[in-house]
Amino acid sequence: QVQLVESGGGLVQAGGSLRLSCTDSGRTFNTYNMGWFRQAPGKEREFIGAITWDARSTYYTDSVQGRFSISRDNANKNTVYLQMNSLKPEDTAVYYCAAGASFRYQLWSRGKAVDFWGKGTLVTVSS
Repeated sequence: QVQLVESGGGLVQAGGSLRLSCTDSGRTFNTYNMGWFRQAPGKEREFIGAITWDARSTYYTDSVQGRFSISRDNANKNTVYLQMNSLKPEDTAVYYCAAGASFRYQLWSRGKAVDFWGKGTLVTVSS
């Protein structure tokens, strides 16, 4: 069973950086592809990006390309990270990590590849 817990959210000024973590307490973390989503107040959930189970491939949605990056530590911490740089007020949202068996972009971008969700962590970017 995969149990995902996000951490690292908080308040940051525009232009700043923040790193989110998502840890799985189970034993199958390194068999799942992992992704990040976000949902801003009053808006639909938005796909951010994903990383393969072995960290060899990643992809990102256009709005965060070049500013956000995803990495993972399978060996020691069962954790996936979302490094967010050059943050903007429009990045304010609840951020969710997710685990899925598929790595098809068409599925991840629509949230259809997710088998397990975390509960989210709030990121607020002040102007």
